[in-house]
Amino acid sequence: MSLHSTIAVIGGGPTGLRAAEVAAQAGAEVTLFDSKPSVGRKFLVAGKGGLNLTHGEPIESFAMRYSGPGMPEAAWHGLIADFDSQALRQWADGLGVETFQASSGRVYPKDLTAAPLLRRWTARLRSLGVLFRMNHRCITIEPGSPNRIKFADGATITADAVILALGGGSWKKTGSDGAWLSMMEGLGIACHPLAPANCGWEHPWTPDILAQAEGKPLKNIRVRVGNAAAVGELLLTRYGLEGGPIYQLGAALRAMDKPAIAIDLKPAHTHEQLVAKMESARRNFLEEARTRWKLCDAAAAVLSRKPWTDADSLAREAKNCVIPLSRPRPIDEAISSAGGICWEEVDALLMLKKIPGIFVAGEMLDWEAPTGGYLMQGCFATGTRAGRSAVDWIQNRSNRDLERTV
Repeated sequence: MSLHSTIAVIGGGPTGLRAAEVAAQAGAEVTLFDSKPSVGRKFLVAGKGGLNLTHGEPIESFAMRYSGPGMPEAAWHGLIADFDSQALRQWADGLGVETFQASSGRVYPKDLTAAPLLRRWTARLRSLGVLFRMNHRCITIEPGSPNRIKFADGATITADAVILALGGGSWKKTGSDGAWLSMMEGLGIACHPLAPANCGWEHPWTPDILAQAEGKPLKNIRVRVGNAAAVGELLLTRYGLEGGPIYQLGAALRAMDKPAIAIDLKPAHTHEQLVAKMESARRNFLEEARTRWKLCDAAAAVLSRKPWTDADSLAREAKNCVIPLSRPRPIDEAISSAGGICWEEVDALLMLKKIPGIFVAGEMLDWEAPTGGYLMQGCFATGTRAGRSAVDWIQNRSNRDLERTV
């Protein structure tokens, strides 16, 4: 195949689609390549859970949800300001997709599905002149003027600018397999290994505990890892624990030599209050606590790991129940991934410092965020920045070339 495009977008997830849209709206000639037969596969998988597009909290706290080693302190405030949650909702509305904000602050399409939005989005891109080239797996990039991109089927194309949006390492069946790491390292771009984020962690429960509580939630708890804490609900599973609080604390857990969480099973009560509720109990302390403290089945099962002969010790355990964890679940089970291209490799435009004209966005960069709309918003925001930056870079280069000829 012989094809030249002003901008080549590699990757057809929400990041790549958004970058292609922004660039095409600015008048650029854009071709989008993806290794799969169709675009948006991870987007559709996310839609099975309702498609949490973004979150309604203020930008100041919103931007604090993002973390990553070496990440510039103000990076996400600027990225989100470029395309914030309100802009994303207006964008969806422009596609005829109404959104709503739940009591949790999470924002969803009114019909809670991804397919209608994706169909309208790709139709808009085609109307803007974006060319789609499916079943094209990028294997090498030769930087230059223009850049030369080679694909697994032997095809080679050229482009003035390249936007890489190849995703992280989770959900490999959607095409997000992290195979691009070796390509980046071959270009001299420093990367951190990909690691599972927003995922469950393993703990070897006894058969007795699993019989009592497998698949049951630990509700209204507070979870600590060192100085970091999160509140919410955890699910006790055959392999360990799943749920929002452990997802939020994943980075802190990965940094520990011996990962463990400390759970406050009754955060609304002090140790003294719990002991007072057990004042008349003289035996069967855990059974008495189930009633007097209104313990859920999973909490009672976790506390049954030890025999209890007094209320004071049981109350202390309920307020600081330490559970050692062996490892996170495999990356392919994770909702997202951490690791990727180091922040010092890109400038504020999200362009590789070592290779002008090549931009990266989305989960290829080394950042992570909790579930709740922050992941999707991060993909849209970085895609927006990369799309605009690629157009501006090409325009500025053209102006410089013109000045040299005058």
